[in-house]
This record gives sequence, C-alpha cells and structure tokens, in this order.
Amino acid sequence: MTAEEKRSLQCYRRYIERSLNPVHVLSNMTDWLSDGYTGLAEAIENWDFSKLEKLELHRQLLKRIEATMLEVDPVVIMPYINTCLIERDCDEILQISEYRSKAAGITKLIECLCRSDKENWPKSLQLALDSAGYYNASELWNIKEDNGKDVDAEMTDTSENYFETVMTFSEETECDNLSENLSSVSESANESSSVYTPKKARSYQIELAQPAIDGKNTLICAPTGSGKTFVALLICEHHLQNVPSGQKAKIVFLATKVPVYEQQTNVFRQHFERSGYSVQGICGETVANISVESVIRDSDIIVLTPQILVNSMEKGILSSLSIFTLMIFDECHNTTGNHPYNVLMTRYLDQKFDSSANQLPQIVGLTASVGVGNAKSTDETIEHICTLCSYLDIQAISTVRKNKEDLQRFGNKPETHIRWVKMRAQNHFADIISGLMSETEVLMRKIYSVDTIPQMNKNYFGTQRYEQWIVSTQKKCRLLQLEDKEKESCICRDLFICTEHLRQKFNDALIISEDARIEDALAYLNEFFTNVKNGPFTELEKELTQKFQEKELELTALSKDESNENPKLEELACILDDAYRYNPETRTILFAKTRALVAALKKWIEANPVLSHIKPDVLMGRARRDDKTGMTLPKQKVVLDAFRNDKDIRLLIATSVADEGIDITECNLVVLYEYFGNVTKMIQVRGRGRAKGSKCILVTSKTEVVENEKLNCYKEEMMNAAIEKLQNWDETTFARTVCRLQKREKVLRDSRKNEKREVVKGKKNLLCGKCKVYVCSTDDIRIIKESHHTVLGDTFKERYITKPHRKPVKFDDFLKKSKMHCQNAECQHDWGITVKYKTFDNLPVIKIKSFVLEDVETGTQMEFQKWKSINLSLKNFDEEAFS
Repeated sequence: MTAEEKRSLQCYRRYIERSLNPVHVLSNMTDWLSDGYTGLAEAIENWDFSKLEKLELHRQLLKRIEATMLEVDPVVIMPYINTCLIERDCDEILQISEYRSKAAGITKLIECLCRSDKENWPKSLQLALDSAGYYNASELWNIKEDNGKDVDAEMTDTSENYFETVMTFSEETECDNLSENLSSVSESANESSSVYTPKKARSYQIELAQPAIDGKNTLICAPTGSGKTFVALLICEHHLQNVPSGQKAKIVFLATKVPVYEQQTNVFRQHFERSGYSVQGICGETVANISVESVIRDSDIIVLTPQILVNSMEKGILSSLSIFTLMIFDECHNTTGNHPYNVLMTRYLDQKFDSSANQLPQIVGLTASVGVGNAKSTDETIEHICTLCSYLDIQAISTVRKNKEDLQRFGNKPETHIRWVKMRAQNHFADIISGLMSETEVLMRKIYSVDTIPQMNKNYFGTQRYEQWIVSTQKKCRLLQLEDKEKESCICRDLFICTEHLRQKFNDALIISEDARIEDALAYLNEFFTNVKNGPFTELEKELTQKFQEKELELTALSKDESNENPKLEELACILDDAYRYNPETRTILFAKTRALVAALKKWIEANPVLSHIKPDVLMGRARRDDKTGMTLPKQKVVLDAFRNDKDIRLLIATSVADEGIDITECNLVVLYEYFGNVTKMIQVRGRGRAKGSKCILVTSKTEVVENEKLNCYKEEMMNAAIEKLQNWDETTFARTVCRLQKREKVLRDSRKNEKREVVKGKKNLLCGKCKVYVCSTDDIRIIKESHHTVLGDTFKERYITKPHRKPVKFDDFLKKSKMHCQNAECQHDWGITVKYKTFDNLPVIKIKSFVLEDVETGTQMEFQKWKSINLSLKNFDEEAFS
C-alpha cells in the first residue's frame, strides 16, 4: 500500500467504520491475524481500540529515548520480550544484530515494539531491561513512563485531529531567551512533551519564506539561530497544501553532513507525519539496506545526503529531477565545483535548457553566508553571489529587511574574542623530532639519489605544506622505473616506508605537540611504532625504529617536565574554568582541526584536576577506509543527543563535522582551538553558539590567523553590502544576469563534454603500489554493481594474504570478511578486502589507489586515486559464468 493510499484510508476511516461489520472483517482476516496479531484481532472483534490507543503514548516515548537504548544488546533482552513480537520480527532482529551491529538490532527492536499490539509490551520491556542488567536504560524508561502519565488526557483530546494540518502564520509574544523560542525547531524533537505542538511563525520568518511561497526559486540567507529550518517547514507546508490540481507534491530536503541529516529527518518527521504525510530519510550508512527508488516513489518528503541522489541518477534509478516538485538545499553555499549539490544542479540546468524537458522542481537554498569567493571588492562579491545564484537557478534572494527589529529581538550573535598566546619559548621535543625527520630524508637520498626526491626547508616540518610535499614525493617514488625490476621493487618499497614514517609519524607528532601536550604526541609515536613492529618489520623499519628508540628516554623525560607545558592549553584551561565557575550549566563546543588533536584534548581535559568535572565527549566524521578513528552515524547520534539532553555532558570536542547546521540551543560557548577558515566557515562556526549571551573565542599562537579573522570580518561586511545592492536590482536585471552566467557556464560544460576521454587501449598490468610486484592484468578485472572491482582466477589469490577485518560489516549486498595484503613478506601493502557477495564467498575487492597501472607495451606507469578516473574498458562481473 502506498503512502497516498494509506492517507486516503485514514481520511475515509469513519465511512468504513459505519459500513463494515467488524465480525465479517475478522472472519476474512483470521488466518493472517492468527500469526501473532492477537491484540489487533481482539480490538476488531470487539470494535474497541482503546487498549491499542493507550499504547500510543509508550510508542512515542520509546522513540524519544531511542538514542539512550543503543547500548542495549537486543540478543540479551529478546528472551524476556519475544512474546510481545511476532516470530518473523524476532528472527529479523536477531539477524540484523548478528550481521550488522547491536545498535542496528536495537533500532529494529524499537521499531517492532512500536508496531506491537500486545498490551503488556511496556511492562515486558521494563522487566527485560531489569533482568538483563541495563539499569540506566530501565531507570530512564521508568522516568519517561511517570512523566508521560500527566499528558494522557492531552493525547486523547488531540487524537481526533491527529491527521489535521496546523500552521499559524501569526506572531506571538515570546520570551527573550532564544533557547525557549522557535529558532531551534530541531530541539523539539528532544523535548519531553509527548505531543507535538506546532509553533507560530515570527514576522521575520514569514518574510524570509514569502518569495518561495510565491513560487520563486529562492536563496534564503539569514543568521544562524534565526530558524531557517522552520522557514523550510513553512515553505513545505504551503507547497503540500497548494500543489496544482492533478499534480502530486514530492519534496526532497538535502543536507551535506550526516549529523545534520539525522537532525533534520527527525524535525520533518515530527512536523509532517502527524498530518499523514510520509517522511523518509536516506544517507550513506543506511542506503545499503533501502531501495532508494521505492522510498522516493512512496514518500511525500525525502531527506537525503546529496551523494545518494547523485548516485541514483548516475545509476539510472532516477531518470530526471522532475519527479520532485520542490528541492531544498541546506547550506546551499556549497553549490560549487564538483560538490554533489552542483552536480545535481548541472543536471537540473541541462534539463532547463532542453526545450522538451518536463517541468522542473522549485529550488530553495538555505545558508547563513553566501561567502565572497576570491572577491576583493563589493562589485566582485556581487559577481560571486550572482554566480552562486546561477548555479541554483535563483530568482530571488531573501533576507530580513522589513522585520530587522524582530530578528534582533530573537536572534543572537555571539560575542567574538581572540586570545593570542605565545608559543613555548623552547620546544626540545620538536627539535629532536625534526632531527629524526632530517635523518630520514638523508636516508631516502641514500636509497635513491636522483632528483626524484626534492629538497624541503625544515622550517616547514610539522605543517600541512610539508605533508603535501610528502604526498607529492611519495607519488613520484611510486612511479619510479628502473631497468633492474628487482632493484626497482626494493627501492620503491623502501622509499614508501620512509615517506610513511615522515607523514604518519613525525609530521603528525609535531602538529600534535604544537597544539597539545608532548605526552600526547609521544603516545601517538609509540602507537605508530607498535603497529610497525606488528607488520612486516623490514631491516629498514628496524633501523628507523632504533633511531627513535635511541631518543625515547629523552623524549619521555621532556613529556614529564612541567616547564614544557603548552601555553595554549593553559589559556584554554583558563577559558573553560572561568566559564564553568561563572555558569556551571555552560555548554561548550570546542573545535579542533584533526581527529588526533580532538583525542588529545579529551585526554588532557580528563587528566586536568581543574577541568575533569566537565566530562567531555567527542564528535567526528565517519572513519575513512584506512583510518581507525571516526564515528558511525548511530554513535554520532548518541553523542549529540547526550550533549543536548544529558546534564553531565557539557563539553563537546569536535572536528569540522559539527561546524555547519548542528542545532544545540543551550550551547553558549564556542572555542576555536587553532581552528580557522574563510568567512563562510567563520560565520557558520560562530553560529554554533545559540544561547543568549553566548561567546565565540579563538585561541591561537599564529599572528597570520589573527589577521585572517580580521580580514573575515571585513569580508562579512562586504558580503552583506553586496547582497543589499543585489536586492535593489529590478527582477529583470537580476534574471538577465543569472541567465547570462548560466549560458556561459553551459557553453563551457558542453565543450568539456565534447572533449571525450579516449578509452585507454592496450593491455595494462596492476603492480603493487609499495613493492611494484606484479598483481594482475586488467583483463582479469570485473566490475560488480558499477562500482566495485574484483579479480578473476585462482593465481591472483596466491599473490595476497588475508588478515581478519576489524569491522566485518555488511554494505550494499557485500559482507566484509577480511583485509587483503600483498603476500611479499617485506611489503604486506593493503590491497583491499575480501567479501561475501550473494553466493560468492571470499571474493577479492581491490582499491585502485593501492596499485600502479603499467602499460605492457610502453612500460609507462600511472597512479590513480579512484577507479572512475581511469577510462578503462572493463567487463562486468558475470554471476552465472563465474558460478
């Protein structure tokens, strides 16, 4: 049954009730209901649904505490609660727990309980949690039940209007505290109230929404904390209610980051599902188990990360964007270059200029800052903004002009402060590490003395520029070719080892020591060398390890010397101590530039007797393929929910994953710890401080960072001036400018299309990217599901060894089984993974960045980071032939 059919059935419920004899309905459903739906069968037989209606409160409460239930192992509590579920649900929960994760299993269990028609399931869940020893979850469930009893009558009163849409376009008197107001609509998803109450729109929010409500493609630019998400709800509400006759509304809301996607999915569900609309969300972590085509077809509102939509169009799942009637781009300033937003809008504009194309969706962009690009003047900024508008096909720019006083009354711009701190007077730790780096570079030139290895000033040690130099050098070393292939193999392998030590060990350690404690940098080095010893541990690695060990005692002594304390950490300690002494309820987001630094800052706070009471938590993005750090979507969700609702977790240390769109109303302190960027990033990060009287403090020891922040303030003024000038243009002039830029871009785009990449012809071999040993021929490579690459033949299997996979999870019909490494004992380079795919077990899946591509005829060697960068003519994997 489609979502539309479900809504129709709900709308005509009373006619059905009056016409049908429940006994007749039950007699025709006996076989189906006997499969476990005893509560529903009883309700139909007696025509009394009061018992089921009483469960609605528990369902809503269970959804609210879902994040806190993720620690529960569903397998452990199933024996206590299986009588409340049908057999098929029990089996599915156990399978998901086994093949995916406990978190996925408990999510499925909660979903099934919310569908359960058993009157006793709330008490059974309480018993299950107590019996299995999950006392925290049990206590929370108890608390929620107690709180919920007060609103039972309120729920009954509102049940009659459950499918009625409510939206009031009028102002109300509100308090000055922004945290209690509408601007943080997403917070309502976490309130303890059991019934969703629609909020009233403020005058400035109606002003922001009006051009889009009038049907124009609109770019909405408003400060962080002003309620842009709520403005989007207003626009969607109007769009759904005023769709032309004979047309079905379908809205897609796009969010660039997974935590924001999760947050906005909850907001849209809570607001629209009560009115009978179907809201679904898909992101990278959930797409493997969902049919994108079915979700888009059956839903009224779809919340997506943009790459999902790009992939769906590239694979032909969606042929056109015309299936949507409204597309909303959150953080739309990202629509540039190769960003998925721009890829989607390129398709949109191609359809626009195709006279035979179907009707296109309305476009709405949301942002706190359109940025200035490379502009140095207001006129250049106008050109930049017009270019962004041309990418998004914008017809109107909407900012608050008429209701500025209303915005100022409810809005909040944090006070901005810069704390410039002197660096350590001396850093003997850095001197020693720099010496080891110089020795490693000398060793590289002894291994191979030609110009392949350029010189680099040691003043750049411990910088991003040095890391870029290492990456460039490593690429040149990988493509080194000698007549003696055995010698080439040894030299390439040894150069690879040296560059990895420089990049992943020494350079990162210098960066950590500059911003954190020396002991954190030393711990990072020790972990690296432990991993080295557990690997191939060649003679060269033994030599490099010995050089480090010779300095280890001295480095350890330096890490324990109090005179080597980092002045920046001392300043950070003062900032946090002052904030929490003045206001113990302070909520802080502390931004740091790397995951290693985030981890180091957490350890430092926990070890600091003045700050340890704050109880910090961390938030970072998904783990990269070769990275042990990173967080899954469920873990991110748990951390954010805890920071919003748990009074004990009052400090969140985050990477850039939190700098856009994260909505935490109580946050009143943002600290940027050597964290800086362009004007857009400055506005976005500053805006994480949502509470009244909030502050944003930049801590840095670099004068160039201070100057950059001052320049950003000037650019912000220039951006606002440019927007105001644009809004004074007449519509015709603006439309002509946008159209001119679109046509110019289309000419460039078409010329690039005509420059078709020739298919790489001739036989090619893959060589190990580290030791250059032969791996396979491209003739043996097959493509699975358009993106995964496997190698045929038993001889290939003899060329690699496997090690257990750290996270054997399932994705896109594949079950990860093991890591695949070069079988050369002195290499063991990571080649990819082995998987179970349908009936095929231990199928190798290789990643191109681990290899060098060699032309068999010419001997020319090339390297690629992604498969799609190579225009090879490869065959598809034939399941029947291979089986």
